[in-house]
Amino acid sequence: MSNVLEMGRLMQGNEAVAEGALAAGVRFFAGYPITPSTEIAEIMSNKLPQVGGKFIQMEDEIASIAAIIGASLAGLKSLTATSGPGFSLMQENLGFAAMAEVPCVIVNVQRSGPSTGMPTAPAQGDVMQSRWGTHGDHPVIVLSPSSVREAYDLAVKSVNLAEEYRVPVILLLDEVVGHLREKVVLPAQEQIDVLNRQGPETPPESFIPYTSGAKGVPPMANFGDGYRHHVTGLAHDETGAPNNSPVVAEELIHRLHNKISDNLADIIIDDSRFLDDAEIIVLAYGSTARSARHAVKEARRQGLKAGLYRPLTLWPFPEQKVLEIAKKAKTIIVPEMNMGQYRLEVERVVGKHCQVKGVNRVHGELIKPGEIYDTILEVV
Repeated sequence: MSNVLEMGRLMQGNEAVAEGALAAGVRFFAGYPITPSTEIAEIMSNKLPQVGGKFIQMEDEIASIAAIIGASLAGLKSLTATSGPGFSLMQENLGFAAMAEVPCVIVNVQRSGPSTGMPTAPAQGDVMQSRWGTHGDHPVIVLSPSSVREAYDLAVKSVNLAEEYRVPVILLLDEVVGHLREKVVLPAQEQIDVLNRQGPETPPESFIPYTSGAKGVPPMANFGDGYRHHVTGLAHDETGAPNNSPVVAEELIHRLHNKISDNLADIIIDDSRFLDDAEIIVLAYGSTARSARHAVKEARRQGLKAGLYRPLTLWPFPEQKVLEIAKKAKTIIVPEMNMGQYRLEVERVVGKHCQVKGVNRVHGELIKPGEIYDTILEVV
């Protein structure tokens, strides 16, 4: 086995997600088949029983996320996978997981929409939905890989972040990354950092379930471990009891957000190339970043001062880094397979510092490197 890992293997992005989740300790999967994420469910159905885990095919996506919330409350690291229409159905329970602080991971392999759209075609149209899809002000972490190896690494990271911060984490792929096959060399299990939720340090009789702990995150007692606590999507006090006091509600919502905003250095992951002297910066994520990297390299070969900034953490938005590069750049180009969802966030942050230009396609095909390169030439 170790020799296979050292030599590498040909792996699909969806397969890498499943393998990463298993390596991070996921032992429960509930889901409903949907293109282009179905391979994740298929692999988990085969491999979870081999490691003592459980797989359930649910009747729909609403039941799927409900099941992983229940399994997580019982102590299992839990995962579901879906695509656009199914992700829409999960939104109410995603909000419940955020409010009740239930760690879980939702994989969304994006496809062209709206509605049924083009089920086998790539898109990046769920970026804003991943942040604001469920109602109310809620915390969320969204990661987006550009390669098969990153799909593995960010699957591990998603599980770790969910457990550490007691928050639903969304792993946002697109069809290209999900079905891409690349040679990858995976780390040995002992080389992987695996984080587990912090359990209570007090006996059951003195346990207060929503008392802020390390990093603003309450310790979590699993159902069945002898700790009695109430879980609700209602505004609640530290005991978990519903409470409509404006003061209690305000403190709760602020704490839910602060446990993320106070720990950005641990949560935000990014990558960059050629930023030192860049006057034109291409900001890209997911599979589009692959085309962007090629376009930037070609621009550099032609003597143009182009650079690449690639957020792997889409949400929370890497505001400080984007503002920093905007102060040095003349133009930021944001290519994405939607009508400009992330570009709007870039524009909000950079304000008057530099021009922001989008390269937007919604035709169900990957943005080509030449299209990004041509836009670089336009703004030189």
